[in-house]
Amino acid sequence: MRRTKADSEITKQAILDAAIEVFDEYGVAKSSLEKIAQRASVTRGAVYWHFENKQQIFDALHECLHAPFIQAILEGLTHASNDPIGQLQHLCVSLLVDLQRDEKKRKLVTLFLIKCDYSGEFAHSRERYNEAKKQKVAALSQYFERAIEKGQLSSSADPKMLTLAISAFLRGIVEEYLEAPHTYPIEERAPALMAIFFGNAYLRTPCT
Repeated sequence: MRRTKADSEITKQAILDAAIEVFDEYGVAKSSLEKIAQRASVTRGAVYWHFENKQQIFDALHECLHAPFIQAILEGLTHASNDPIGQLQHLCVSLLVDLQRDEKKRKLVTLFLIKCDYSGEFAHSRERYNEAKKQKVAALSQYFERAIEKGQLSSSADPKMLTLAISAFLRGIVEEYLEAPHTYPIEERAPALMAIFFGNAYLRTPCT
C-alpha cells in the first residue's frame, strides 16, 4: 500500500517522540538509531528515510523546542500594546507554566540545557543553538525598545542588557526547577517570580 504524505509525517513524529524518550533514558551519546526505531515501533529503514543520522534527529528536536518559542515572541510583537513590559512578563510566565504542564517540552529542555555537552559529534549543534539564541535576543530586545518608547523604561535603559538579564534570570529558574521538578511548583510560583524581575522599581515606571 502506498504511503501518503500524512502517513509519512505521522511516522516522522513518532520517531521524534521516541528519540525524546531514548535520549532522556540513555543520554544522547549512548543512544542509537536502533534504540529509537525500536521505541517508535518502526524499522531502521523508516528512521533513515527521514533522518540520515542521530545528529539530524537531535537538530530536529532542537527546532521543535525553539521555533515555537521564537514564533510566540514574534507574534506578540505584531500586536500594538501600551504595555510591552506586561506583554513580555505574560510571555515569560507562560513559558514557565508550560514547562510544568508539558512533559515532552520539559524533557527537551532538560536534554538541551543539562544532558548534552555539545562536544564531539554534536559540536555543530552549538552553532545552531547560538543562532537560535541570537534570534531570541533580537526579538526580546524589541519589547524593551518599545517599553522605552512608551515611557515604561528610562530612555537610558539598555535593551540588550535587559534582554541578557531576563534570559539569565529565566535560565536560572528553569535549571533550578529541572533539578527537582516534583518538589518545585513552578506553575504556582511563576507569576511571583516574574513579578520580582518586571516589578522592580528600577526596571519599570508607572504608565501615565
